[in-house]
Formats: sequence, C-alpha cells, structure tokens
Amino acid sequence: MAGQATAQRGKHGFAMPRVPKILIYIVGFVPAVVLFYLGVNDQLGADPMRYLEQSLGLWALRFLIATLAITPLRQILNINLLRYRRAIGLLCFYYAALHLLTYVVLDQGFDFEAIWTDIVKRPYITIGMATFIVLTPLAVTSNNAAIRRLGGQVWARIHRLVYIAAIGAALHFLLVVKSWPPEPMVYAAIVASLLGYRFVRSLVKRSMPKRRAA
Repeated sequence: MAGQATAQRGKHGFAMPRVPKILIYIVGFVPAVVLFYLGVNDQLGADPMRYLEQSLGLWALRFLIATLAITPLRQILNINLLRYRRAIGLLCFYYAALHLLTYVVLDQGFDFEAIWTDIVKRPYITIGMATFIVLTPLAVTSNNAAIRRLGGQVWARIHRLVYIAAIGAALHFLLVVKSWPPEPMVYAAIVASLLGYRFVRSLVKRSMPKRRAA
C-alpha cells in the first residue's frame, strides 16, 4: 500500500493540503471587501473611483495569472493545485465583473451613450470590454453540468479562450496607465511567459511522434 501511495504521488504530483473550496472564495473576496470598505470611508486617495476600478481590475488579472500558473506548477514543480483551478478562475471573472460594474454604475452612472463613446474612442476600454466578453462563456461553463452537456473536447476548446483573455487583460492594463511604469510591464511579462511555456510545450509534444517515427 505504501508503494502504491508513493506511485500515486509521483503520477499526480505533490497535492497541497486540501482546504474547502468555499475557503478559497472567502479569502479571494477579502481584497474586494477591503476596497469597498475603504471607499465607503473615503480612504482611497485623491481619485477614489479610478483607484477602485484599477484595483478590482488588477485583482482580476492576478487571479487570471494564478489560473494559468496552475498547469506549469504541476508540470515543472510537481505541485498539484488542479482542484482549486475552477474556483480561482471564477474569482477572476467575479473581480472582472466588479471592475466593469464599478465603471458602469459608479463611474458612468448608467450613461450608456457615454459608455458606448468610450468603447469606440478609447482602445483600452474596447479591449477591456472584449476581454470581459471572452471571460463570460468560461465562467458560464465552469461547472460539471456544462462539461457533460458540451462534451469534454468542446468544453476544452471553449476554455482555450482563457489565453485570449489573458492577452487582452494584460494589454488593457498596459493601456490604462497611459505610460510604461514597471508594474503593468511585469504583469505582461508574466502572462507572456505562461503563454510562451504552453506554446513551446505544445511544439515539443507535436515533434515527439515524428522523432519516434524516425
């Protein structure tokens, strides 16, 4: 039995101590609660609306990066966090939704004409809206019922949209700041590294059958 357990660990990687998934959501929403609390108490600085919007968007990007990092962690460092990937991915969507709602409700006051003008004239808002649209089907299908209804292959193809969402989110952050400070460039570099890793790995996997045949 001990040998079998060792073999399972080697096969599936080092599984972190299990915690209830609800705890992931509770901890994940702490930054949002703190931000809104500070906002209500007028403690978000000289431009609180901009700070709140950007902070919520940044947390969405962080959770998106965490979602993308789960596979490399398992494949490179043998750390298995797969059971938490869905929760982390949904946290990304929830923060993106809060980011959007803050802009639509608190910033623009449901002025949809002004919002449409922003979408047309400001590239960072255009990219941000498009990124949120891409994230939406990922969130809607992040459940076992959707996997059964769509089938594993179709579901997997839909969830490859996360790569497009990651590029869009990184570009959105870069364009929002209207300059080139280190922080958005660091996040863009992390996204590029995670996507580059997947691209290189897919090329290696494709070349392996050809090597075997040769």
